[in-house]
Amino acid sequence: MFASRKPEPTPPAIQPVRPLVIPERSPAQSGGILSRGVSITGSVKFRNQLLIDGEVKGSIDSQGTLTVGEHAQIRGEIRAKSVTVKGTVEGNVFAEDRCELQAGCSLRGDIEAPRLVVDENATFLGSAKIVTKK
Repeated sequence: MFASRKPEPTPPAIQPVRPLVIPERSPAQSGGILSRGVSITGSVKFRNQLLIDGEVKGSIDSQGTLTVGEHAQIRGEIRAKSVTVKGTVEGNVFAEDRCELQAGCSLRGDIEAPRLVVDENATFLGSAKIVTKK
């Protein structure tokens, strides 16, 4: 009358495997980031590009491009190929190529660079020495 056989479970559906896609990084993204809320005491060295949006107490040295983010607070000397300041810097800046002070930034220190761009809404307290490349 009644069969005591249990129905066999159906096998799970096989999902197709999708290839792993790794997005390519654009040149603007090829550098490092020191995020907001990160604090470093000591020297910072990097090769290509670095965006600092945290706090650094010490020297920064590079042959690359440094961007000081709008939330950044730097206390120390900066030496780099190119420096863009959007945040706060207390210390001297030595740029081999260019130094740019953008709107809302504050720099207390001297600048030495072949090219200097200062926005009218930037705060700069120090001296600037425009030098030619060697």
